[in-house]
Amino acid sequence: MWELAPLPPPQVIQGTKHGGRVERRSLWTSEALVGYTDWPHMAQVCRLERATSYKGRNRQEVAYAITSLSPQQALPERLLTLWRGHWGIENRLHWVRDVTFDEDRCQVRTGAAPQVMAALRNVVIGLLRLAGVVNIAAALRSCAARPSNTVRLLETRFAEEH
Repeated sequence: MWELAPLPPPQVIQGTKHGGRVERRSLWTSEALVGYTDWPHMAQVCRLERATSYKGRNRQEVAYAITSLSPQQALPERLLTLWRGHWGIENRLHWVRDVTFDEDRCQVRTGAAPQVMAALRNVVIGLLRLAGVVNIAAALRSCAARPSNTVRLLETRFAEEH
């Protein structure tokens, strides 16, 4: 069995504290694989270690990425910011679809119906976000309880824009 050489120190380390959750992110980047693969437009590879601590529980994850951004276009600090921004989008849309709409348990599976349902969920999320809604689950409960408020919410938002 062969052994991996130890990693050099990370190029950037960032930590955050929010709501009792402490997270530390360490990022390494490398151009060493450029030219060794047929991956189109690869300029750098990245390794991200996330160590989180919340309510006495510790968790460590390692994730990898490939980017077309060269080191001149994106230093490690920028890559970490871009990576975190991607997960903000992921959490903001997909988490809402997975949890609030319980999309994974949806029984619609034939023809174009799954894509249509996903598009409808995205439209609802987008309309509510445009209307200034922060908590999609609470807004859906409110809309279900008072359908007339739903129309009023959307009319008010779009009347302001036009």
